[in-house]
Amino acid sequence: MSTDASLYFLAMARNNAWANHRLLKSCAELDADEFAATRTSFFPSIVATYNHILVVDWFYVDALEGGTLGPKAWENEVPHPEFASLRRAQQDVDRRLVQFCAGLSAEKLASNVYMHRATHIQTDRTDRILLHLFEHQIHHRGQIHAMMAGTAVPPPQLDEFFCAGESHLRAEDFADLGWREEDVWRGLS
Repeated sequence: MSTDASLYFLAMARNNAWANHRLLKSCAELDADEFAATRTSFFPSIVATYNHILVVDWFYVDALEGGTLGPKAWENEVPHPEFASLRRAQQDVDRRLVQFCAGLSAEKLASNVYMHRATHIQTDRTDRILLHLFEHQIHHRGQIHAMMAGTAVPPPQLDEFFCAGESHLRAEDFADLGWREEDVWRGLS
Protein backbone atom coordinates (compact mmCIF):
# COMPACT_ATOMS: atom_id res chain seq x y z
CA MET A 1 0.00 0.00 0.00
CA SER A 2 1.17 3.49 -0.81
CA THR A 3 2.09 5.77 2.05
CA ASP A 4 1.21 8.91 0.09
CA ALA A 5 -1.06 10.83 2.47
CA SER A 6 -2.80 12.55 -0.43
CA LEU A 7 -4.40 9.20 -1.35
CA TYR A 8 -5.91 8.93 2.12
CA PHE A 9 -7.47 12.38 1.83
CA LEU A 10 -8.88 11.44 -1.57
CA ALA A 11 -10.33 8.27 -0.03
CA MET A 12 -11.87 10.35 2.76
CA ALA A 13 -13.38 12.78 0.25
CA ARG A 14 -14.89 9.87 -1.66
CA ASN A 15 -16.15 8.26 1.53
CA ASN A 16 -17.66 11.62 2.51
CA ALA A 17 -19.47 11.91 -0.82
CA TRP A 18 -20.62 8.29 -0.54
CA ALA A 19 -22.00 8.84 2.99
CA ASN A 20 -23.85 11.95 1.80
CA HIS A 21 -25.19 9.99 -1.17
CA ARG A 22 -26.52 7.26 1.12
CA LEU A 23 -28.06 9.67 3.60
CA LEU A 24 -29.60 11.89 0.92
CA LYS A 25 -31.01 8.80 -0.79
CA SER A 26 -32.83 7.99 2.45
CA CYS A 27 -33.89 11.61 2.96
CA ALA A 28 -35.45 11.50 -0.52
CA GLU A 29 -38.01 9.05 0.89
CA LEU A 30 -39.23 11.62 3.43
CA ASP A 31 -42.12 13.84 2.44
CA ALA A 32 -41.56 17.60 2.61
CA ASP A 33 -43.25 17.87 6.02
CA GLU A 34 -41.08 15.15 7.56
CA PHE A 35 -37.95 16.67 6.03
CA ALA A 36 -38.74 20.04 7.62
CA ALA A 37 -40.35 18.78 10.86
CA THR A 38 -39.04 20.11 14.16
CA ARG A 39 -36.86 17.50 15.85
CA THR A 40 -34.48 17.30 18.78
CA SER A 41 -30.88 18.02 17.80
CA PHE A 42 -28.42 20.91 17.64
CA PHE A 43 -30.29 22.26 14.60
CA PRO A 44 -34.07 21.94 14.82
CA SER A 45 -34.71 19.82 11.71
CA ILE A 46 -33.17 17.59 9.09
CA VAL A 47 -33.42 20.35 6.48
CA ALA A 48 -31.70 22.87 8.77
CA THR A 49 -28.93 20.42 9.64
CA TYR A 50 -28.25 19.44 6.04
CA ASN A 51 -28.22 23.09 5.00
CA HIS A 52 -25.66 23.73 7.77
CA ILE A 53 -23.46 20.97 6.35
CA LEU A 54 -23.82 22.54 2.92
CA VAL A 55 -22.96 26.14 3.84
CA VAL A 56 -19.95 25.04 5.90
CA ASP A 57 -18.81 22.93 2.95
CA TRP A 58 -19.18 25.97 0.69
CA PHE A 59 -17.02 28.00 3.06
CA TYR A 60 -14.19 25.49 3.41
CA VAL A 61 -14.17 24.09 -0.13
CA ASP A 62 -14.10 27.61 -1.52
CA ALA A 63 -11.15 28.46 0.75
CA LEU A 64 -9.36 25.24 -0.22
CA GLU A 65 -9.82 26.20 -3.87
CA GLY A 66 -8.27 29.63 -3.16
CA GLY A 67 -11.54 31.55 -3.11
CA THR A 68 -12.67 34.40 -0.87
CA LEU A 69 -16.34 33.51 -0.27
CA GLY A 70 -15.94 33.76 3.49
CA PRO A 71 -19.02 34.57 5.62
CA LYS A 72 -21.15 35.03 2.50
CA ALA A 73 -21.39 31.24 2.58
CA TRP A 74 -23.82 31.37 5.49
CA GLU A 75 -25.65 34.65 4.85
CA ASN A 76 -28.71 32.47 4.32
CA GLU A 77 -28.65 29.66 6.87
CA VAL A 78 -31.14 27.59 4.85
CA PRO A 79 -30.43 28.42 1.20
CA HIS A 80 -32.11 25.22 0.03
CA PRO A 81 -35.34 24.53 1.95
CA GLU A 82 -36.51 22.18 -0.81
CA PHE A 83 -34.95 18.71 -0.85
CA ALA A 84 -34.23 18.44 -4.57
CA SER A 85 -32.20 21.66 -4.76
CA LEU A 86 -30.39 20.83 -1.50
CA ARG A 87 -29.44 17.42 -2.86
CA ARG A 88 -28.05 18.93 -6.08
CA ALA A 89 -26.08 21.58 -4.17
CA GLN A 90 -24.60 19.00 -1.77
CA GLN A 91 -23.67 16.68 -4.63
CA ASP A 92 -21.99 19.61 -6.40
CA VAL A 93 -19.85 20.59 -3.42
CA ASP A 94 -19.02 16.92 -2.76
CA ARG A 95 -17.76 16.63 -6.38
CA ARG A 96 -15.67 19.77 -5.90
CA LEU A 97 -14.13 18.33 -2.75
CA VAL A 98 -13.30 15.00 -4.43
CA GLN A 99 -11.80 16.88 -7.39
CA PHE A 100 -9.74 19.06 -5.05
CA CYS A 101 -8.44 16.01 -3.16
CA ALA A 102 -7.64 14.22 -6.43
CA GLY A 103 -5.12 16.99 -7.13
CA LEU A 104 -3.37 16.84 -3.77
CA SER A 105 0.33 16.23 -3.21
CA ALA A 106 2.47 16.20 -0.07
CA GLU A 107 3.43 19.80 -0.79
CA LYS A 108 -0.17 20.89 -1.29
CA LEU A 109 -1.25 19.17 1.96
CA ALA A 110 1.37 21.21 3.84
CA SER A 111 0.44 24.48 2.13
CA ASN A 112 -1.61 27.19 3.80
CA VAL A 113 -5.30 27.84 3.25
CA TYR A 114 -6.62 31.37 3.77
CA MET A 115 -10.14 31.49 5.15
CA HIS A 116 -11.86 34.85 5.00
CA ARG A 117 -13.66 35.39 8.30
CA ALA A 118 -15.78 38.42 9.16
CA THR A 119 -12.96 40.28 10.91
CA HIS A 120 -9.76 38.59 9.75
CA ILE A 121 -8.18 35.99 7.50
CA GLN A 122 -7.58 32.72 9.31
CA THR A 123 -4.69 30.57 8.11
CA ASP A 124 -4.12 26.86 8.57
CA ARG A 125 -2.62 23.95 6.66
CA THR A 126 -4.62 22.19 3.97
CA ASP A 127 -4.40 18.80 5.69
CA ARG A 128 -5.74 20.24 8.97
CA ILE A 129 -8.62 22.01 7.19
CA LEU A 130 -9.56 18.79 5.40
CA LEU A 131 -9.51 16.82 8.66
CA HIS A 132 -11.74 19.46 10.25
CA LEU A 133 -14.15 19.43 7.30
CA PHE A 134 -14.50 15.63 7.33
CA GLU A 135 -15.07 15.63 11.10
CA HIS A 136 -17.70 18.36 10.75
CA GLN A 137 -19.59 16.35 8.15
CA ILE A 138 -19.44 13.12 10.16
CA HIS A 139 -20.70 14.91 13.27
CA HIS A 140 -23.72 16.50 11.62
CA ARG A 141 -24.59 13.50 9.45
CA GLY A 142 -24.78 11.58 12.72
CA GLN A 143 -27.33 14.07 13.99
CA ILE A 144 -29.42 13.66 10.82
CA HIS A 145 -29.12 9.89 11.17
CA ALA A 146 -30.49 10.10 14.72
CA MET A 147 -33.33 12.41 13.63
CA MET A 148 -34.26 10.01 10.85
CA ALA A 149 -34.65 7.25 13.42
CA GLY A 150 -37.79 9.14 14.48
CA THR A 151 -39.32 8.88 11.01
CA ALA A 152 -40.88 6.05 9.01
CA VAL A 153 -37.72 5.92 6.85
CA PRO A 154 -34.93 3.88 8.41
CA PRO A 155 -31.59 5.70 8.39
CA PRO A 156 -28.88 4.09 6.27
CA GLN A 157 -25.76 2.53 7.71
CA LEU A 158 -23.08 5.21 7.73
CA ASP A 159 -20.59 3.89 10.26
CA GLU A 160 -18.36 2.13 7.78
CA PHE A 161 -15.74 2.95 5.23
CA PHE A 162 -16.12 1.34 1.83
CA CYS A 163 -13.75 -1.63 1.79
CA ALA A 164 -12.30 -3.23 -1.34
CA GLY A 165 -13.62 -6.65 -0.34
CA GLU A 166 -17.14 -5.22 -0.32
CA SER A 167 -16.98 -3.39 -3.64
CA HIS A 168 -19.75 -5.55 -5.09
CA LEU A 169 -22.02 -4.19 -2.35
CA ARG A 170 -21.17 -0.60 -3.34
CA ALA A 171 -21.33 -0.92 -7.14
CA GLU A 172 -24.77 0.73 -7.46
CA ASP A 173 -23.79 3.67 -5.23
CA PHE A 174 -20.50 4.15 -7.10
CA ALA A 175 -22.37 4.12 -10.41
CA ASP A 176 -24.84 6.68 -9.04
CA LEU A 177 -21.88 8.87 -8.08
CA GLY A 178 -20.31 8.47 -11.54
CA TRP A 179 -17.27 6.66 -10.18
CA ARG A 180 -15.49 3.83 -11.92
CA GLU A 181 -14.60 1.12 -9.44
CA GLU A 182 -10.95 1.01 -10.54
CA ASP A 183 -10.63 4.74 -9.78
CA VAL A 184 -12.05 4.33 -6.27
CA TRP A 185 -9.34 1.84 -5.34
CA ARG A 186 -6.42 3.31 -7.34
CA GLY A 187 -3.40 3.60 -5.08
CA LEU A 188 -5.21 2.20 -2.05
CA SER A 189 -4.92 -1.52 -2.75
